[in-house]
Order: sequence, then C-alpha cells, then structure tokens
Amino acid sequence: MEIRHATNPEDFKQYSTERIRKDFLVSDLFGEDEVNTVYTHYDRVILGGALPVEKSLELTTPVALKVDYFLERRELGVVNIGGLGSVSVDGQRYEMAARECLYIGKGHKDVVFASRSSDEPAKFYLVSTPAHQAYPVQKVNLQQAQAYELGTASESNERTLYRFIHAEGIQSCQLMLGMTVLKPNNMWNTMPAHLHDRRMEAYLYFNLSDKARVIHLMGEPHETRHLIIQNEQAVISPSWSIHSGMGTSNYAFIWAMAGENYTFEDMDAVAMEDLR
Repeated sequence: MEIRHATNPEDFKQYSTERIRKDFLVSDLFGEDEVNTVYTHYDRVILGGALPVEKSLELTTPVALKVDYFLERRELGVVNIGGLGSVSVDGQRYEMAARECLYIGKGHKDVVFASRSSDEPAKFYLVSTPAHQAYPVQKVNLQQAQAYELGTASESNERTLYRFIHAEGIQSCQLMLGMTVLKPNNMWNTMPAHLHDRRMEAYLYFNLSDKARVIHLMGEPHETRHLIIQNEQAVISPSWSIHSGMGTSNYAFIWAMAGENYTFEDMDAVAMEDLR
C-alpha cells in the first residue's frame, strides 16, 4: 500500500507539475491479478483497484493498517467499471455488473473479487474510510440510485449524477459515493466550482478513449493548478481545493467523499470572478 501525506495549501503554491502529480494523481490502480491501494492522510481515505483476470483476488490487510483484517475498523465502497464479476463477503456472493455499487460495512473479514470471464474481466474501484459502527452489506445499480439531471447544452455540461452511498440511500458511517456521467458532446463537470472544508473528495475518471484526456482543476480558488488525467486515473482533492474538470470528450467519473459532515449539499460555492 502506498502512503500519501497531507499538504499545506501555502506549500502547494510552490509545487511543480511533477510534485502535484506525485502527491495527488493516482495512476496505477488497475494491474492484472492485483489489488492495489493508496492510503491518503486526507481523512484517512484508501483508494484501491482490483482487476481479477486469471484468478480471484482477496482483499488482504496491509501491514500499515495495524489491524487483523482490512475492515476491522473500516467500511468499503466498491464500483465495477469493467465486465461481469462478483464480490464475495464472508462467503456471501454478490454479482456485479458494470456501474453497480456494493457497500461493505465494518467487521466483515473476507472480501474476494472475481471475474466471470478473463476475456472481459471485471474491474473494481475501491474506496474505504474509517468506520465507528457496522452497517449491512447492500448493492445498488443505476436504476435504483437517486439520479439528477444537471447542466445545459449551452454550457457543455449536461450530465447525470447518481448517488449510491449517502444519507438517503445506502447508509454508511462517513463514506459518500456516487457517479457522474456526461452526455455526448459535453465536457465540463463541477463548474462553477465549490469547496467543502468539512471533507475531502476523490475522483476516478473513466470511460475515456486512449487519446482522450481530462484537465482537472484543483487548488485554492485564487491559486488554481491543473492535472492532465488519462482514463482510469484518480485524483485526490483536499478539503481546501476546488475539483472540476474539462475533457477532450465526454467521460464519466466516480466521486467519493469522507470527513466530518455527512450532508451532500454541504458545499461553499465559488463565484466565477473569484477564480484565478
């Protein structure tokens, strides 16, 4: 498991492109027949990827967690962005189609990821946060999720926002997770930008062609920086940073939040004239 430390926003102003990518871009989550994880000190969130091709993959326990099993004091959200697969939780198997989400609560010991076919393997994106109590395992698909149509064609940001794990959906301790899908010929997300100082956020961008890119804007509103992001790369967004993106084509992204406040609408809007 890779460890990422937190950054003071005053120091961030001096970062080079290389340093920004090193600290905030997560680029190697999906290795064949591997479970890869990144631990960030922003609200102690763990991002991960599991790509079972020739074998099933167990969610093992990194030494750095200092626990007997991964979910001893944690909860986990799983979203499949690949082919058909399954997630087994303490022997109970949950079939997972593309863009379905599974929540696994604190206290479950054995989590195993599998694909139905090695030709079209499942690809599981993982987000884990600390948990103080146990909630039941639940699965949700796009039809069951809360869905909101946002944006306009004139602003190039028509998109559908799906909420999976949140106060009015799958219950959790602090993890909030969902998916946003931009419609064809639309490129912008989360603009006008906002902040939420009570919690961090992470984006996983996907559904991009090999040559397509997303320009992800981050930093304090008056000191913005950017990352050039490829398909299936994630970005860690501190609570002091905006998080907005513009693609060379339409795309989708999985958003996940953790922190003090569990209210999705808790955000501080940033006026366009305040962006620099």
